[in-house]
Amino acid sequence: MVKKHLKNTFYVTAFFALSTAAYSQSAQLQSFPLASVRLLESPFLKAQQTDMKYILELDADRLLAPYLKEAGITPLKDNYGNWENTGLDGHIGGHYLSALSEMYAATGNLQVKERLDYMLDNLEKCQLKNGDGYIGGVPGSKALWADIAKGKIDAGGFSLNNKWVPWYNIHKVYAGLVDAYNLTGNEKAKKMLIQLSDWCLKLVANLSEEQIQQMLKSEHGGMNEVFADVAAITGDKKYLVLAEKFSHKTILSPLLKEEDKLNGLHANTQIPKVIGFMRVAEVGGDAKWADAANFFWKTVVENRTISIGGNSVREHFNPADDFSSMLESREGPETCNSYNMLKLSKHLFLAHPDSKYMDYYERTTYNHILSSQHPEGGFVYFTPIRPRHYRVYSESQESFWCCVGSGLENHGKYGEMIYAHDANDLYVNLFIPSTLEWKEKGLKLTQNTKFPFEEQSTFTLDLKKAQKFAVKFRYPSWVTNGEMKIKVNGKAVTVEKEANSYVSINRKWKSGDVISLVLPMHSTAEQLPDQSAWVSFVHGPIVLAAVTDTSDLTGLTADGSRMGHIASGPIYPIEEAPMLISNSTDLAPSLKEIKNKPFTYSISDITYQDQFKNLQLVPFFQIHDARYMLYWPYTTKEKLPELQAAMKEREEAKMKLEAVTVDLVTAGEQQPENDHNFKGEQTDTGIYKERHYRNGKGFFSYELKNPKLEARKLRFTYFGSDKNKNFDVYMNSVLIASITLDGKEGNEFIDKIIEIPAEVLKANPKLLEVKFQAKSNSSIAGIYEVRLMK
Repeated sequence: MVKKHLKNTFYVTAFFALSTAAYSQSAQLQSFPLASVRLLESPFLKAQQTDMKYILELDADRLLAPYLKEAGITPLKDNYGNWENTGLDGHIGGHYLSALSEMYAATGNLQVKERLDYMLDNLEKCQLKNGDGYIGGVPGSKALWADIAKGKIDAGGFSLNNKWVPWYNIHKVYAGLVDAYNLTGNEKAKKMLIQLSDWCLKLVANLSEEQIQQMLKSEHGGMNEVFADVAAITGDKKYLVLAEKFSHKTILSPLLKEEDKLNGLHANTQIPKVIGFMRVAEVGGDAKWADAANFFWKTVVENRTISIGGNSVREHFNPADDFSSMLESREGPETCNSYNMLKLSKHLFLAHPDSKYMDYYERTTYNHILSSQHPEGGFVYFTPIRPRHYRVYSESQESFWCCVGSGLENHGKYGEMIYAHDANDLYVNLFIPSTLEWKEKGLKLTQNTKFPFEEQSTFTLDLKKAQKFAVKFRYPSWVTNGEMKIKVNGKAVTVEKEANSYVSINRKWKSGDVISLVLPMHSTAEQLPDQSAWVSFVHGPIVLAAVTDTSDLTGLTADGSRMGHIASGPIYPIEEAPMLISNSTDLAPSLKEIKNKPFTYSISDITYQDQFKNLQLVPFFQIHDARYMLYWPYTTKEKLPELQAAMKEREEAKMKLEAVTVDLVTAGEQQPENDHNFKGEQTDTGIYKERHYRNGKGFFSYELKNPKLEARKLRFTYFGSDKNKNFDVYMNSVLIASITLDGKEGNEFIDKIIEIPAEVLKANPKLLEVKFQAKSNSSIAGIYEVRLMK
C-alpha cells in the first residue's frame, strides 16, 4: 500500500508539472503542483484534516442522485435535502469533484482518490445515458436546455426560465472536471469535460450575441473561466471564443473604463465572471481584459474589504462610502466571496508578481478562510461584524449551501500559493510550515515555523546537486522597512526590498543550506474603508477579536431549513456594545499584551464600560461557538454623549421594528427571495438609492413564514414619486389591497401598511403567500421590502 501511495503521488506531481504551463500561458510565474507541497504541523494542517473527515462523511450516492435522475437512471439513494433538493440539485456534487481532487493532490490519500473515481465513473454513466455530452442535476433540465437552444430565454438575476441559476449549478461540474484533470491527471475527466463543452457549443450555436448576453443576466458562475481552461487544455481556439461569448459585458464594460459600478450588485455573482475575464486574457493574450480584472481587484480590496479580507453584506456589495449596513446586519461577509477573491488574486499575482496580491491573500487566508471552518467540522456562510453577534456552522448531513461547496475546497488547497516559481527562481509567498518538492530543480525545501506564534521562519534546502538560483522572499507590508532580517547558514545577508516588495537572495546553493528569516510584527488599528469611527485590531497579518459571551447562540449548528445558515438568535443593541474612548487618533498603542498568554491582548485602558474591561483579544481564527467583537466603536470623551444618543436613536427604531416583525423579504436580493420561495412572470429587479427592488408587468410572490400565528399586518415599501403604477396585492389568494400610484407621495420611501383580513387569518396559516399582480395595461411599482408584522 505504501509503494502504491508513493507511485500515485509521483504521478500526480509529474502530470501537473507538465500541465502547469498550459494552465497559465501568459503568466510570469507558475504555481507549484498542489501535489508538490505538503503541510506540516500547524492550524492549516489541522484544518485540512478536519475538512478531509467532513468530505469523507458525505455520501457520494446521495450527491450523485440528482445527476442520475436527470439522466433517467434510478439512483441508489435519494438526494440530500436543503439546497440539494429545492432547485439547486447537484451543485454540491460539482464542488465535491474539486474538493476531492484538491484533497487527493494535497495529501495523496487513497480513500479520497477512490471516492473521486467513483464520482467520475457515475457521472460518466449519466453522460453516456444522456447521449449528447450533458451532465447536470438541474431538475427538469432537458426541457430547459431545449428551450434555451431555441432562443426561449427568460432571465432574472437568479433564475433562468424559472429554474434556480442553472448555469451556476452546472459550472460546478465543469470546474470539478477541470480540477480532476489538472490536479490528478484523470484522463476520463478530460474526456468528459470536452464532451460537456461540446454540448454547450451546440446548445448556443444558433443564439445571437444579444440572446447570450440576455441569458447571462442570470448568475452563471465562472462559465467563461472554464471554457478558457478547456481552450488551454485542448489548444482549440473554439473554446476560447465560447469563453468570450460567456463573458458578461454589463460587468466587463465599466471595468474596461475603470469605473466602479458595483454598489448593490450581488458580489459572488460578479467575482467568478472577473476571474473568467482574467483567464480569457491569459489564454488569449488580451491585456485590456487583464487590466479590467486588476481594476476590479483593486477597487474591491482597497474600497470594499474589511480587515479579515471579506466583503459584502447580505451577499451584496454595500456602498464603498457607507459600511453601516454591514455593521448592523446578521449577514456579514460571505465565505464564497473570499474563496473567489483568492482565486483572482492568484491569477493576478502569477501574471504580475507583486507582493500586494499576496498580502491580501495572506490576510484573507488566515482571518476569513481559516476561521470559516469549525475545529470539529462545519463551514460558515456569513461572518457578521455586528457587535456581539455570532456565526453558524453547517452540519454534514443537513447543510448544502454554496459556502459548504466552497468550504469543502478551501481547506484542501492551502498549499497552492505558499510557493511559486519562474524558469529558474523560487518565490516564497507565505510563512506556513510545509515541504516543497521542485522536481525539475532537484530541490526539496522544508519550511519550519510556528508563525504567527513566533516571528521567524527557517528554510532548509535539500539539493541533488549544487546550483545557482535566487530565492525570493515576500517582504510583507506588515513588517516595517529595515526590520526584516535574513541569515544564510547563520550569517546575515543584506536585505534589499525590490520594487515588487520581494527580497532576492541569489547564490549558488548546496544541500544542507539553511535560510532563517526574522519577521517582526506590530499592532495596528484599522478603520473600516468608509473611515467611520470603527476599528479592528491587527497584529502583523492576524486580525484580533474578543469573545464577549456564549449566550443565545440560536441555531449554532444549522438544521436543513432554508435560512438555517443565518445566525438568527437575538441581536444585541449596538449602543450597548463595548465602546473605546480615546483622544488619540491612533488606538494601536492601547493594545497591551497579557503576560504569560501568547498572542493575547487587552484594551482595558480605553474601554469605556467596566463590564467589558476584562475582554481579551486573540486571533479571530481561534474564536468559535461564541459572540464576539471584531470591530469596535470609538470616540472621544467629549463626543461620547452625542455618539451614544445618535446610536441609541437609530438602534431603538431598528430594534422596535425587529420586535414586531414576523418575517421579512428584501425584494430583489437573491438569497432572501429564494429563501421565501419566490415565483414570478414578467418581473425584473434593479437598484435605486442603494436599495434593491423588484417590479414587473406580470406578477411576483413570496411565501412568508408565520410559525406562531402572530401576523396581523403586511408592510411593503415603494418610492413615493413612482407613478402610473396600478397593481393588486393578494394574500393566500385573497385580494387585500388595490394600489394606484400617481407619484404625489414625495421623493422618499413609503411604507404601506395593510391589515390582514380575518378571512385569511381564520385558517391559522403558518405560511402566507403574498402576491403582487399588475393590473391590465399597467405595472407593479418597485417593491423594496415586504414585511409581516405582529
